[in-house]
Amino acid sequence: MVSTGHGYIMRHTDHPPAGSERTRMIDFLIIGGGIAGLSVGARLSKHGTVTVLEAEDALGYHTSGRSAALFEKGYGPPSVKALNEKSAAFFEVNEYLTPRGLMLVGAKDQQELFLKEAQDLGVQQISLDEATKQIPILNADTVGHVAISNTAFDIDTDRMLQDYARIIRRNGGSVLTREKVGSIRKSGHWVVEASDTFEARNLVNAAGAWVDEVAQMAEIQPIGITPFRRSMARLPSPGGHDVKNWPMMLGVAETWYAKPDAGKLLVSPCETDPTSPHDAYADDMVLAEGLARYEAMVTEPVTRVETNWAGLRSFVSDGTLVLGPDPTDRTFIWTAAQGGYGFQTAPAASQLVADLVTGTEPSLDATTVQVLKPERLRR
Repeated sequence: MVSTGHGYIMRHTDHPPAGSERTRMIDFLIIGGGIAGLSVGARLSKHGTVTVLEAEDALGYHTSGRSAALFEKGYGPPSVKALNEKSAAFFEVNEYLTPRGLMLVGAKDQQELFLKEAQDLGVQQISLDEATKQIPILNADTVGHVAISNTAFDIDTDRMLQDYARIIRRNGGSVLTREKVGSIRKSGHWVVEASDTFEARNLVNAAGAWVDEVAQMAEIQPIGITPFRRSMARLPSPGGHDVKNWPMMLGVAETWYAKPDAGKLLVSPCETDPTSPHDAYADDMVLAEGLARYEAMVTEPVTRVETNWAGLRSFVSDGTLVLGPDPTDRTFIWTAAQGGYGFQTAPAASQLVADLVTGTEPSLDATTVQVLKPERLRR
C-alpha cells in the first residue's frame, strides 16, 4: 500500500496475518463487513491491529452487495457531494471506474421539477432526438425532457471490497465471516462476544442497518437509524437491443431508474419504504408499480422479470452520513448512515474517520466535517 495525496493505491499481494486476534488486544475491532467496515478497516490498519467481524457468510452481503454501483459526483446532499469530490481521484488511480453516463428522464408535465433536478445534478439538457440516439427505446409520446451527464461511472464494487480486505490482512489484521455479535460490554476496554471473545481498545460500528442495535448492546445512545427498502428487477435486454453502452436512466423525482448490467437491464422503483433491519426482499406490488413507471417512458413493454431482490439503504434524520468517534465515548466509532452513497463516498469517508480517530487534520473543509460528525445528533 502506497500513500498518495488522495489516499492509498491498492496493490494485489497478500499474506496471512501474524498471530491471532483471539490471543491479543485488538486496536480496532470493526463490526460489519460491508464497504463501510472494510474501507475504514483498511485506513486504520496502518495505525494499529484491525479485526473485522461480519455476521454473514460473505462480505458485503446486505446493502453493499445490492448496490447500484454508480459513481456520480453530483449525486447527493452537499456533504455527500464533498465526499464524492474527495473520493474521485482514489477511484481513478485504482481503476475502479468504467464509463456509464447518467440520463435524467422527465415526462412532459414535469418541466419545473426536471429543470430543478437537472441543475442540482449538474446534467446538460439535450433534445429527445439526441437522447434516442443513445437509448432508442425512449417514448416520444410520454418523454418531454431529457438531460445527460457523461461523468457517471460504474464502480467495480466486488474488487473494491476484496482489495480493502486484502489491505487489512496484509497489514496484519483479520477479516472474519460468520461472526454474529451476541453481546458487548466495556471493562476498561471493549469485550465483544461472537464465536469467541474479542477484546479491543476501540470499537468501530459499521453494521449498516444494525448500527443502532450494536450501539444499544454497547450502551451507547443510538443515532436513530432508519433502514429503507430498495427493490430491483433484472429484465432481459428490451427489444433485443445491445444495452452495453446505454447510460443509466433516472426518472424525475427518483421514481424509477434503469441501469445496464451484463447485457440485461436492472430496473428499480426507487421506493423509500421504512422497515426494520433484516435480509430484505422485493415487494411484488411495489416492484410492479415501479416497472409500470419505467414502462411508461419507453416503447418496449416489460414481458418478463428474470429475477428480483431488494437491499436496505439506511439514513438518519438529516439524510447524511455519521462518521467519527461518539462524543460520549471516543473509543466507540461510527461509520454509519451511508444511505445510497456508501461506495461512492467510501474512500473519503473512511479517510475522515481515520483522521478523526488519530487526531489528524482532515482534508475536508471544517463545515462539512461538522455536518458529518455524530456530535450533531446529540444536541
